[in-house]
Amino acid sequence: MRLRYDLHIHSCLSPCGDDVLTPAFVAGSAKLCGLDVAALTDHNSAKNCPAFFKAAEFYGLSPLGGLELSTVEGVHVLCLFDELEKIMEFDRFVSERLIKMENDPAFFGNQLVCDEEDEVLGEEKYLLSGDTDIAFNDVREIVLSYGGVALPAHIDRKVNGAVEIFGTVPAEAGFKVYEMRDRGSKEDYLQYMCADPLVIYNSDAHQAESIGCAGGAATVDDALVSELGAASALLRYIAESSK
Repeated sequence: MRLRYDLHIHSCLSPCGDDVLTPAFVAGSAKLCGLDVAALTDHNSAKNCPAFFKAAEFYGLSPLGGLELSTVEGVHVLCLFDELEKIMEFDRFVSERLIKMENDPAFFGNQLVCDEEDEVLGEEKYLLSGDTDIAFNDVREIVLSYGGVALPAHIDRKVNGAVEIFGTVPAEAGFKVYEMRDRGSKEDYLQYMCADPLVIYNSDAHQAESIGCAGGAATVDDALVSELGAASALLRYIAESSK
């Protein structure tokens, strides 16, 4: 089965995300874009994932969740999960490792936690777009221990990408799956990847119009989709490639 996906979407919890991007708005927009699977992945926090999962069920969207982790080196890593309990357990771990600096909403932007009906439940006190004290080379195994899958985010970007910061994607980090946005850049970046890599194309959407723009799609076994559902089957497909 061919599954259309976007596994890197920010909500109003990310200070650089538009306030209109409530979890319910993201889920509805992803469905309208024709996506089968979408993931909510805010900076260093998953606190809007519970509302996103509820909204996704309402809209008939298959959800994944997680967060975009910023390592101590300032490199972004996409961390994906298919079970809400595991997501929130990992969220608590990352919250403890976040380097604390109070957010200034007037300067950095709001960090809104919402329910599935767009009601604002609160705001995150500490700036989420900063770094954690977690090293890049440790992320893959840590996320795996929590039941998730990790992959270096937007390696074709000049900001917070592994290639820009390290000059490559360090082989000792153990990654075999990589995220890009621009399909036309893949050949240029293969030199920084392992042999036979899996490349996932996501939008890294911070505005509504960007959701689904990367055109990500994967062919996943029909039986697996029937057994697990589209989101879990897609995550299994990615996890198998990351071993």
